[in-house]
Amino acid sequence: MKVWIHFVRAPVRVISISKRRTHSKLKRQMVGLKLALSQEKAETKEMLSTYKKYTRKQATPEEMINANKQFIDILKGLGLGVFAVLPFAPITIPILIKVGKMVGVDILPSSFNRDKKSK
Repeated sequence: MKVWIHFVRAPVRVISISKRRTHSKLKRQMVGLKLALSQEKAETKEMLSTYKKYTRKQATPEEMINANKQFIDILKGLGLGVFAVLPFAPITIPILIKVGKMVGVDILPSSFNRDKKSK
């Protein structure tokens, strides 16, 4: 009888451990996404304030360069947003990112890149 309990408990324990591991991995990914989106939000607010200064002719050229880079990041995000509404998006978006890296084109906005941190 003790042998039977051992065989029954082991798979349950393995399933429990794998479930906790998957849950913690998903949680870490969601926190990373939250941080990247909050960074994009802050950069976008800064971009809009720079464009507001530009209309009053108070912006420096360096501020305008940074604002234009952020505007390009917003356009990149909008481009990926188009693919997000298409069917099979979980398959097509990673393929697009991989092909873009092979070709040498950066598809993701700067806050989502782990390799290059601009700040």
